[in-house]
Amino acid sequence: MTDIHALAGAYVLDAVDDVERAAFVRHLDACETCALEVAELREAAARLADPTWSVPPPRLRDAVLAEIRRTPQERPGRAGRDGPAARGRWRRRLTAAAAAVALAGGAGAATWMVQEQRVRDAREAAVSARGETERVRAVLAAPDAVVRTGAVPAGGRVTLVASAARDEGVALLDGLTAPAAGRAYQLWLIEGATATSAGVLPAGQGAGTVLVGGVRGKGLFGVTEEPAGGSAQPTMTPLVALVLT
Repeated sequence: MTDIHALAGAYVLDAVDDVERAAFVRHLDACETCALEVAELREAAARLADPTWSVPPPRLRDAVLAEIRRTPQERPGRAGRDGPAARGRWRRRLTAAAAAVALAGGAGAATWMVQEQRVRDAREAAVSARGETERVRAVLAAPDAVVRTGAVPAGGRVTLVASAARDEGVALLDGLTAPAAGRAYQLWLIEGATATSAGVLPAGQGAGTVLVGGVRGKGLFGVTEEPAGGSAQPTMTPLVALVLT
């Protein structure tokens, strides 16, 4: 089994699966060393997104200046004496210079734009992951949290930790038989005859951790197997149904 202390780097980069993430989140509450390491790694990742990346790449300026030096310049008054033909040649040279500059700077500018987008994506993913992790930890630590668990007949267990005060829950699916190709496990909050989707696992996946919203006042939490991407309403009797109230 992987040493849980070694998951800090992968956790910060969101390179862990759902089960590892849930286990590591619980571990962070009791391990000051890992908590400090995670904080330091997040700080290092934030530095990669430094605002100075937003300036144009130096290669673009160098390419412009180099092209200017290579382009012959007309002496003052020459265009006027030579007439329209000379002016036409000057315009063509300017056009060629501009095209060359665009080609020379294009690769650098494109690389810079890709880097900028990657930084923005990484920053947004880090913020989203941090926010979700904090919400999961808050649910697990909520004074009114209740734990419901049940076995799935074909194997595996489903556990839900729910906090009515926060109106959120954390669902853990562990060891369920992987669904058939093109199928996925879908989570439901059920009140009477009304079922509301609470999330869908990736197709073919039999384990995962899902943050569930809107648990307050719901009677049951259930899991069904549905077409990949989920259904508007359950198409089968839940494989497991946990009583919430």
